[in-house]
Amino acid sequence: MTDTAATPDPDDTAMPVRRPKRERGALESLLTVTLGMEVLAVVFGTLAINGLDVLPAGLVFGGGAVLVLLLLVATRVVRYRWGVWFGHALQVLLLATGFIEVLAAVTAAIFVGFWIYCFVKGTQLDAAKRAVA
Repeated sequence: MTDTAATPDPDDTAMPVRRPKRERGALESLLTVTLGMEVLAVVFGTLAINGLDVLPAGLVFGGGAVLVLLLLVATRVVRYRWGVWFGHALQVLLLATGFIEVLAAVTAAIFVGFWIYCFVKGTQLDAAKRAVA
């Protein structure tokens, strides 16, 4: 037996080393879940508003698709401070759907309540975690 280090075999097909996953804070996790639920609400809301025939179908589905896309982008960027502000702006945009249908504003108000609660509670949980660490 020798004490020399083994040299890697070029024929060895070892798995590449993966970076460890980035640790997500409570704020990011809670806001991401809220945005994901809002995506579902917008999809079903788009179908409902289209069924009411208050706007042309192309406008309803186009607007719904843009809003879903913006919400999906927000789920990826909510880790940044500006991403949280982007999420705040989307909450205002969701409330503005009340100009199309009143029940859309009621649904949006419920989700804005979720958003505010998750923002406050996530901030508190992250601060408590930092205080312990």
